[in-house]
Amino acid sequence: MKKKKKIITVVGPTATGKTDVAIALAKRLNGELISADSMQIYQEMQIGTAKPTQAELGDIPCHMIDFVAPDQRFSVANFKEQATDWIRDIISRGKEPILVGGTGLYINAMTLPWILEDVPVNQDARQRFYKEIEFIDNEELYQRLKKIDPTAAAGVHPNNRKRVMRALEIFEMTGKTKTQLDQEAAKQTLPYDYLMIGLRFPREELYRRIGERVDKMVAAGLLEEITDLRSKGYHKDLLSMQAIGYKEFFPYLEGEETLEECIRVLKRDTRHFAKRQLTWFRKDDRIHWFEPLTYDHQETMIDDMMDLIDESNR
Repeated sequence: MKKKKKIITVVGPTATGKTDVAIALAKRLNGELISADSMQIYQEMQIGTAKPTQAELGDIPCHMIDFVAPDQRFSVANFKEQATDWIRDIISRGKEPILVGGTGLYINAMTLPWILEDVPVNQDARQRFYKEIEFIDNEELYQRLKKIDPTAAAGVHPNNRKRVMRALEIFEMTGKTKTQLDQEAAKQTLPYDYLMIGLRFPREELYRRIGERVDKMVAAGLLEEITDLRSKGYHKDLLSMQAIGYKEFFPYLEGEETLEECIRVLKRDTRHFAKRQLTWFRKDDRIHWFEPLTYDHQETMIDDMMDLIDESNR
């Protein structure tokens, strides 16, 4: 049996230097980057999403950034389709695709056999669905799910309203139960294997890096970026504007909070976000973890990563 192509994937919490490492690997491997960051996809949102600059990238291409309008819908299924197309394109040109990012849902969509039903969302139907169930109590909702999809119901607590509602919504919007989709996914064969490389820091150092990065973003003009987006009609209820780094500043722009307080909240929210990311990635035993603080130089760490890559390709 022919061995599958292995795609290098760099993951980890925010502010761990994933992009820097991916660029260094790309230079060694004649590679190109594919971003797996759900907020770097948006145009005109440079600073708050920490997009790599052209100066940082040099001559290394980075795909899947800066191509979706802030008010445009973009699903996980859209990401998987387009990222897969980029992988094929990069390989066809004799180069190495390197997937890099901290959006766990995007990473799992690529590296696990998921089936993503990208059914066009009928917002009117969705609103009717949620309005219909708004005042239904947890037990009745659970019984409804149990009737439609007993297997999914068996795996969720009746009081976990969010998961019960999500399972019901899947059926409402796709016509298939969550169990059906899971069974279809289990039969799916991935076209590639993925070598997962993770970056992590001790909590205190990660939090220090987060605080430093937020200060640099503010100094680089983050507030001006958000003000410009607002002036173009991108309101705070948009999914893009709910991103960490943007939503925290609306109270200041609306005269409800001081700038200092908004910056403090941003640092806190980013720390919480990093903690959630680490919890997500810790569950994945495929990840080979690297700790930059244990190395005197980044190049030494990249050497070790290259050894891992070489070994995985044997």
